[in-house]
Amino acid sequence: MKVSTGWLADYITLEGVAAEVLADKITAAGIEIDGVERRNKGITGIVVGYVKSKEKHPDADKLNVCIVDAGQDEDLQIVCGAKNVEAGQKIPVALVGAKLPGLDIKKAKLRGVLSQGMICSAKELGMNDKLLPKDQQEGILVLPEDTEIGQDIMKVLGLNDEILEFDLTPNRSDCLSMIGAAYEVSAILGRELSLPDPEAEIVEHATKSTADSISVKIEDEAYCSHYAVRYISGVKPAVSPLWMQNRLMAAGVRPINNIVDITNYVMLEYGQPLHAFDADKIEGGNITVRLASPNEVLTTLDGQERKLEPQMLVIADGVKPVALAGVMGGLNSEVTSETVNLVLESAKFDGGTVRKTSRQLGLRSEASLRFEKEVDPRSVIPALNRAAALIAQYAGGNVYSGIVQAGTDTVEEKVLTLSLDKLNRYLGTELSLLEVKTLFARLHFPCGDGDQGHIDVRVPTRRGDISYDVDLIEEIARLYGYDNIPTTPIEGPTTPGALTKPQALRRELRRLLSHGGYQEVLGYSFIQPEQGKLFPALSEGGRAVSLAMPMSEDRSILRTSVLPQLLDIAQYNTNRRQSDLALFEIGNVFFTDEEQLTRQPRELSVLSLLLSGNRAVKQWNVTTQPVDFFDLKGALETVFAYLGLTEAISYEGDSPEGYHPGRSASIYLNGNESRVKIGTMGQIHPELQRKQDLEDTYAAEVLLTPLYEAAQSRLQYRELPRFPGMERDIALVVDSSVPAGDLLALIRNHGGSLLQSVQVFDVYTGGKMEAGKKSVAFSLTYRHPEHTLTDEEVGVVHEQVLAALQQSFGAELRK
Repeated sequence: MKVSTGWLADYITLEGVAAEVLADKITAAGIEIDGVERRNKGITGIVVGYVKSKEKHPDADKLNVCIVDAGQDEDLQIVCGAKNVEAGQKIPVALVGAKLPGLDIKKAKLRGVLSQGMICSAKELGMNDKLLPKDQQEGILVLPEDTEIGQDIMKVLGLNDEILEFDLTPNRSDCLSMIGAAYEVSAILGRELSLPDPEAEIVEHATKSTADSISVKIEDEAYCSHYAVRYISGVKPAVSPLWMQNRLMAAGVRPINNIVDITNYVMLEYGQPLHAFDADKIEGGNITVRLASPNEVLTTLDGQERKLEPQMLVIADGVKPVALAGVMGGLNSEVTSETVNLVLESAKFDGGTVRKTSRQLGLRSEASLRFEKEVDPRSVIPALNRAAALIAQYAGGNVYSGIVQAGTDTVEEKVLTLSLDKLNRYLGTELSLLEVKTLFARLHFPCGDGDQGHIDVRVPTRRGDISYDVDLIEEIARLYGYDNIPTTPIEGPTTPGALTKPQALRRELRRLLSHGGYQEVLGYSFIQPEQGKLFPALSEGGRAVSLAMPMSEDRSILRTSVLPQLLDIAQYNTNRRQSDLALFEIGNVFFTDEEQLTRQPRELSVLSLLLSGNRAVKQWNVTTQPVDFFDLKGALETVFAYLGLTEAISYEGDSPEGYHPGRSASIYLNGNESRVKIGTMGQIHPELQRKQDLEDTYAAEVLLTPLYEAAQSRLQYRELPRFPGMERDIALVVDSSVPAGDLLALIRNHGGSLLQSVQVFDVYTGGKMEAGKKSVAFSLTYRHPEHTLTDEEVGVVHEQVLAALQQSFGAELRK
């Protein structure tokens, strides 16, 4: 928001406060000022002149010799090359000795003719000529006929003004207006505020009523809570007064004509957007605020045809839409030079509805900017009256009596109760009740005494950002001055920050796998529908979630497994001769039980691994070896061991879908009785490998949530053993179908407290081994924490283990 200090001075005296000082004070109070812009770009000696005559230059076809009255002792002869210079014009004249940006004016001879100054264009005066009316953007600047000759151009064009650039946060929409800025500056400086009184300014036509000429209706007050119009006849569209043009340009708004300029001027003054319709183009004499009909079309004032959607709010007459509510008017009701009668609109539209319409159509305007942030509901009528009074004054209009409106114009102000003790406790101050009331008075917040050190504060509707007592405390803090608030130690209970258990474990798993040679990748959460069918093992019967508005068919559903993404990444790298891959991703997969999604889908956290290529780079002393099933299993077991779950994990070779039959397994947690399937692992199915142009590739996917719940929350340490252990090796002959994992589990269960560890060190088949049999060799370590074991103690436990193996699996010791 650009705030003119010259305009601001209409409401509050700024005497003795330089623009830079004011900018610093406003910034210190909480609204950042991006910069201070001076409209004077370094000009001096420029006055208003009158072109008395114009003659062609005797030796140059493109030059004219003008005699100019500039209020000096004698008329000046000035050579000018502008095409639009004419006798009878009032123009800016740079006298000899004047300074322009980058130019000093001296007497000169142009093609032999003396020139005693220069007739200036807006650009030469340092003005933004793009903000001028279109007919003034080229050539010299032509001033209004009633401009006084010899007057300093700085005063005439308002170039002695300074502009403050307010960088407003979304909650401070009250300062999107000059009056809102004036309230802020008044509070900061502690100076009196003087605002216009629209009701005193307006003069109504005594015998004609707005209600006789127009009617209004709101179909749904959820989208528009208040809509009001005035009827004005006999207007004469023309150029706006120069002072109004200057203020609009200072605010970055281009003047158009007196009607449009007045609505823009009042919008900048009150923060309340207005719109003027050509009344003779409103068919049926009635206005309805409604949602657009399907396939309805409106050509807006920028000449663009807009296809409207049913959720867009429009202003319509009895036949057609005539404006996009809160965004832009329609070309079919535009005010032109032929307009005689006006319907002047002021309303309170729903900010969310305006924002959606503006975004969907890609159409942003100063009006939509303000409505999006919610305008002051109590400004609707004052702004309407102010604009009507200005139109009567500067466009010759007759304002009909009364206002026709729909909706409610009664908006209750919030009353908040603030505890003085709480305020001082929050700020660390010792403000008295009188000091706090004085600060609220500067803010123009009426307040009264409550019970036992409390203050009842009435919050004006212009401050929609204030909803709670802590908002009032913030207002006191910024007005009292942040620099004046003492530094005090923090009091009260404190809660140390920490990661949750899943967060901490997730971070450690990333570190563990990265240190183990795996590279973390991050895939898309959106995949192809066909990919969603590849690895269904963890879906628990759920279905994929389709996107309502997918970017493409390749990204049209939420992923049900991370593995398809890992396979795509592997293919991408392999195609670029990077085939030795060890990848992992910790991410989420999504499922739903519904055909039509009505609630949030299930979201599961998973760890996914992929191995492909060789486990080591070929060197002179190292041969390459391809990765295999057990490399993948080793990585998983490292993870399970870190989580303290080694003995709680079991595997079952049931060939999950998407994997190679016989070279894959499902992963279970918590043993046989209450086991839960938490993942899958193995070699990717050959068909899928061929489709992805991959060599033998191994992958695993494990649900993390059950692992987080079962994992030890912190590392467990134990003393180093003080007594020697005793080892026993056994080689068991069992049926080939017996998993070694089942044998391990049984040995652990029957080894008791003396069994410290057990591991498989050999598996043998073929040769002299009987058909259908295999030999599995185990190394068992027994240890007692408080004494050295004897052969007898170990023998008893060892025999129990062997007996259980023989009974459960028919295992025999290999001879």
